[in-house]
Amino acid sequence: MYISKKEIQLLYADTDMMGVIYHANYLKYFELGRASLIAEVGFSYVEMENSGYFAPVYDVQATYKKPIRYGDRAYVHTWIELNDGIKTIYGYHIVNGKGELCVEGQTTHIVVKKENFKPVAFKKAFPEWFSKYEDLKK
Repeated sequence: MYISKKEIQLLYADTDMMGVIYHANYLKYFELGRASLIAEVGFSYVEMENSGYFAPVYDVQATYKKPIRYGDRAYVHTWIELNDGIKTIYGYHIVNGKGELCVEGQTTHIVVKKENFKPVAFKKAFPEWFSKYEDLKK
């Protein structure tokens, strides 16, 4: 299983009144991890869009286990949990500088045509990308 590891730049603006990273910002960090994984394995979301497709989030799940504060170091670890040809599920762990698990989650994505948002099979629209994910998935 391939795992992408990317450091997260934590900004003061990302914190809430309690001085911890605001919960919704973890969705941005999931996107950072997903984009890093895609680039690391040789593909481009921009090229997907330029060829007439989007891969929107269909479902998202996050479990918050330990707070991260401004000044901490944090990393997002991303992998392919499931890739069945229709949907792709990415898994995420966000860990602090001590390696402690702070947030775990998943996002589910489908591929749709840009002009009408009708779903299409990932394995038909992007066979090479699908095949690479098959090699890398959990």
